[in-house]
Amino acid sequence: MNKISLAAAASLAVLLAACGQDAPAPAAQQAPAPAPVAQAPAAPAPAVNTVGESVYKKTCALCHAAGVAGAPKLKDKADWEPRLAQGMETVYDHAINGFTGEKGMMPARGGGASLTDDEVKAAVDYMASTVQ
Repeated sequence: MNKISLAAAASLAVLLAACGQDAPAPAAQQAPAPAPVAQAPAAPAPAVNTVGESVYKKTCALCHAAGVAGAPKLKDKADWEPRLAQGMETVYDHAINGFTGEKGMMPARGGGASLTDDEVKAAVDYMASTVQ
């Protein structure tokens, strides 16, 4: 008789412990789910110039991170404004073909002789985008 009473008491304890937990309400008593809120479509993220950023990090940063030889520093608006004011075609030309001026010099292709024109332009676009 003690074994049956012990087993019954253990079963009753488990049932009572379960009663204290929140049980989901039956489906008929649950409140209806709120209607989905219409959201405006997210604006497309700006295109990331991964080619330009990669070229910058591998080649251009050697001079443009610290302003070596008068190079306009990345994110320095005062350095870039006079150059960008000349127009992008001039900036591209100086980056591709090289340039020596009052503020310093730019070696052709930033010293990366194997860079294509498009890669140089992408790097220039990347650097210019940091100050616009």
